[in-house]
Amino acid sequence: MKLSKPLLRSILCCAYFTLTACANSPKQSDAMNSFIDRMVADHHYNKTELDTLFQAVEIKNDIIKKISSPAESLPWYKYRKIFMTDARINGGVEFWQKYAQALAKAEQKYGVPPQIIIAILGVETLYGQKTGNYRVIDALSTLAFAYPPRSQFFLGELEKFLLLCKKEQISPLNPTGSYAGAMGMPQFMPSSFLTYATDFNNDNHTDIWHTPEDAIASIGNYLANHHWQPKQAIAVPIIAKNDRYKAKLSKGLKPDLRLAELESLDLTTLRPLPLDTEVKLLSFEQPQGTELWAGLNNFYVITRYNHSALYAMAVFQLSESILNKKGSFP
Repeated sequence: MKLSKPLLRSILCCAYFTLTACANSPKQSDAMNSFIDRMVADHHYNKTELDTLFQAVEIKNDIIKKISSPAESLPWYKYRKIFMTDARINGGVEFWQKYAQALAKAEQKYGVPPQIIIAILGVETLYGQKTGNYRVIDALSTLAFAYPPRSQFFLGELEKFLLLCKKEQISPLNPTGSYAGAMGMPQFMPSSFLTYATDFNNDNHTDIWHTPEDAIASIGNYLANHHWQPKQAIAVPIIAKNDRYKAKLSKGLKPDLRLAELESLDLTTLRPLPLDTEVKLLSFEQPQGTELWAGLNNFYVITRYNHSALYAMAVFQLSESILNKKGSFP
């Protein structure tokens, strides 16, 4: 039988959308089926229930595009403009005024000053205003099953997400977050939630989405467990007399030089520090050149929250601006 051209086009069109749907459908993924089997074997989940759950999951192509172009790829002077705004500074002061009691309590317990916790909330979600509109299970499934470069990491986070949903007795289809599956006001990944999230208002629920007190304590707990040093410096500007320092610029974020070594390279910190202080020499791109900083232990601790020197510097500088503004805020 010879098919008419309109009918043939119709059949081909239907076939195209069927193939596309299959390609984006988690039901067709061997990796997803293996994941379900592992959750059943390791954590005694009901296979039928997980099959039904993942039939409702959507693989989002735009997530792949977003994770391939993170903001941390920007030069410092452009990245900084995103976060050093009047809205974030004033919003941070207002947040401090509103939750002063919880912030003081968290500082007493964890040793982390209020302005650092507030700045992280400001950088992450504008104090809870922008927590992300993706269903967490969609984001994690997309990156676990459709993004090979990071699939192992996100398979682990997807596993932790299902475990936390069981622990907190919430439906896995309800929580929302970022395109990477980061959740709530502090943008915790599921593994961080299970390890560091804290019920600070003692209501028997750990709610980092809607309870600022829990978000505050969770950040404090996270930083304290990554060896925050109370009342210690974070980062100090450096002045260079020449370019000999370039030989000491290196990858990584952990302090790897003694301050005395910097001084031997004709580098001067703009704040006195003990000569045995361990620092990381950091260079930040500006339109007319670079600026140099000595990152100390607490700077490194902030990078444990997000493994980026740009991120940690944005948190640090926003925290300083919030602290300075607080004294003059009406």
